[in-house]
Parts: sequence; structure tokens; C-alpha cells
Amino acid sequence: HVQLVESGGGSVQAGGSLRLSCKATGLSFTNTPMAWYRQGPGKEREGVASIIERDGRTAYADSVKGLFTISRDNAKNTVYLQMNSLKSEDTALYFCAAPWGTGYWGQGTQVTVS
Repeated sequence: HVQLVESGGGSVQAGGSLRLSCKATGLSFTNTPMAWYRQGPGKEREGVASIIERDGRTAYADSVKGLFTISRDNAKNTVYLQMNSLKSEDTALYFCAAPWGTGYWGQGTQVTVS
């Protein structure tokens, strides 16, 4: 049974930072590319960042490049999203996902920037 459990969301003032974590269980984490998505109020879900399992290559949405950093700790089966210089438009429910193949998603963690 695969589970992705996010944590680290909360409320922050504009310009602040948050670090999201996602603990994965039940899958071969070291062989699984991971990603973060978000869905803001009244918006469609969008990809934020992804990280490849083998060489750690990353990709980002243009809106977060240079501001957000995705990383992973394969020993802890955990993927992170460091978010800096947050803006009100970053307010969203953030999801951890292993979206390729079968596709697994977490329940999400709320980030509110005021």
C-alpha cells in the first residue's frame, strides 16, 4: 500500500519561506521520480517541480525557478520542496506525487501566503 504524506505547510507572510516534506512508504523510492504539484483557489492543478531518481536532475515551473528547490533523501524516502520569497500567488494546496506510471498522490498540505 503506497502512501505519500506531506507536511510543512502553513501560513506565512509574503517574502517568507517554507519547507515542505513528503514521506513515501510502500514504493521503491530510489527508483521513482517524484514531483510537487499545487492547486490554488479557483485554479487548475499545476506541476511545480520534479526530481529524477537516478541522477537527481530537477525541473521547475517557470513561475518558481530560482525561488523553489526540490530535493530528495533516498535514505529517508523523503522528498522536499524549499520555497523562498513566497508570494500571495503561491497560496495553494501542495501535493507530493509519483505521477508517472501507476500514479500516486498525497493528500496535500496547505500553504497560505498573506
